[in-house]
Amino acid sequence: MYKLLEKIDSPEDLRKLQPAQLKELCAEVRRYMVECCAVNPGHLGSSLGAVELCVALHYIYNTPADKLVFDVGHQAYAHKILTGRREAFKRNRTKDGISGFPKRDESPYDAFGAGHSSTSISAALGFAEAARLTGSTDKAIAILGDGALTGGLAWEGLNNAGSSKADLLVILNDNNISIDPARGGLHDYLLKFTTHPFYNRLKNKVWNSMGEGKTRDWLQRKVIDAKSNLVRSSGGAIFEALGFRYFGPVDGNDVEQLVITLERLKNLHGPRLLHLHTRKGCGYEPAEKDPVTWHAPGKFNPETGERIPSVYPADRYQDVFGEVLKELAAKDDKVVGITPAMASGCGMTVFADAYPDRFFDVGIEEGHAVTFSAGLAAAGLKPFCNIYSSFSQRAYDNIIHDVALQNLPVILCFDRAGLVGEDGATHHGCFDLAAYRSIPGAIIAAPRNELELRRLMHIGLTLEGGPYIIRYPRGCGEGVRWKDVPVEAVETGRGEKLLDGKDVAVLGIGPAVNRALEAAKDLNGRVAVFDMRFLKPLDEEILKEAGRFKAILTVEEGSLKGGLFGAVSEYFAGKADAPFIEGAGIPDRFISQDSQKGQRETCGLDADSLRERLEALLKNL
Repeated sequence: MYKLLEKIDSPEDLRKLQPAQLKELCAEVRRYMVECCAVNPGHLGSSLGAVELCVALHYIYNTPADKLVFDVGHQAYAHKILTGRREAFKRNRTKDGISGFPKRDESPYDAFGAGHSSTSISAALGFAEAARLTGSTDKAIAILGDGALTGGLAWEGLNNAGSSKADLLVILNDNNISIDPARGGLHDYLLKFTTHPFYNRLKNKVWNSMGEGKTRDWLQRKVIDAKSNLVRSSGGAIFEALGFRYFGPVDGNDVEQLVITLERLKNLHGPRLLHLHTRKGCGYEPAEKDPVTWHAPGKFNPETGERIPSVYPADRYQDVFGEVLKELAAKDDKVVGITPAMASGCGMTVFADAYPDRFFDVGIEEGHAVTFSAGLAAAGLKPFCNIYSSFSQRAYDNIIHDVALQNLPVILCFDRAGLVGEDGATHHGCFDLAAYRSIPGAIIAAPRNELELRRLMHIGLTLEGGPYIIRYPRGCGEGVRWKDVPVEAVETGRGEKLLDGKDVAVLGIGPAVNRALEAAKDLNGRVAVFDMRFLKPLDEEILKEAGRFKAILTVEEGSLKGGLFGAVSEYFAGKADAPFIEGAGIPDRFISQDSQKGQRETCGLDADSLRERLEALLKNL
């Protein structure tokens, strides 16, 4: 069934093929990828579009000595399949399986880990300069795609690399997300001409014969100006201005042309940028027709493309967020919504459809999203900026400098807080509670269910300062009724007692409170459960009441160091007759991919594990 692919256990096997066989191999890789992802879901669309690129790169370059640095990692499935992980790919993104992203400790072919966007150029430049300093001839290639060029770090890397004269190739895999399509005979001609060995030998001979001097500098500027005018319509002028030699655009789904182009570029030196056009979902008709849905389609029938609907036992938090934001916008025309390229993932499309003029998708630019929101707030608007918790780390300085320092009422809604499941360590929102708790003036809240999220979002209409951070998890809520019910006011910094008890007080925050409730309900009234609701400011009335118990267990789906456990411990530090305090949370290590349920069990945050903790506490009292 896979007569070529079954013989490929490493890129060395790939290089034994004839160029005429590569097209058939690409078809087999694509079919294998579809069959695997149909039963074991992953990020399919981008990787389908990058099959020819991955095949050509490993065919031409001496990997793993030559370093392929992928951006984001959504493009890298074919890369994994070709580098000795063909069978392992069947367990992609599962517990004890391989990661869905490049990971250094997984394979020597994964030169640099990638989960967040726009890192490839900076990292590849590091490899290129290290090769120069050590006298190595190893090549460095950055593969940039899936909108990563909208990220500021990519442009910082381009700016530095262009001025460094490093031997670096940047491949811009443009699948019509980051740069508009540009095609035509002129572009094809320029590509063939500027990569041809004769042209480059003649060019180098002319420059070298002229020696250093003003005449050579003047002529070089004239050539660059002329070339920039020719490639301006393709978007190449800006890269030329940054110091890169620009090549393209070229059809990135034509493997034979890619092989020829890469072979020529391999023998050039200095900063080069190859601009490819690929089709997201290429070779699989359902994915080509709907690339947004097929970015991560879930399970599906590989023959028909019919997706298997996901059954949700309750409304997802992201959908609650979108509906409530629309509700708030109807009440107040100053409400605006901002997202860094995650509109569908965070549920903001509902708001965008209803209020297109008040919706801003700024691209993969978390720092800009925050500072832009600060500007909106300074102008009197009420911005709700939704960022995945893990990605918010990239905007830490903006949150401090541009929002908190100026006390601006920006509502930061952190989706995917806590453990996120199969995406693994790069995407967990583990660190937000600990990271942002130290910021002066910050308000940090975490709802335990859908209704609480709605109530906490309504506080945003009354804010006078900030930042105001609301963090909530990926996936389904608790199934409570939240629509069409009166919105009771929530006092900032006020928690709630949910269960009476006499010996141990559980202080929880976020949906972890529900699992604590389940764990405590059969312990004969010995355990009280409190929903703190706010990490900052803490409800000191609850803390005073908890101080009368013999022991306290804090529960949070966040980093145990520095979060709720840290805050409660600090409060009781030095107090006479303070209770014994333990914490349940995410331990001081990175948690690998698994289901969210499995990850909670690993961290001791499921109801059974919490019950065991409470029983041990009660026994030791």
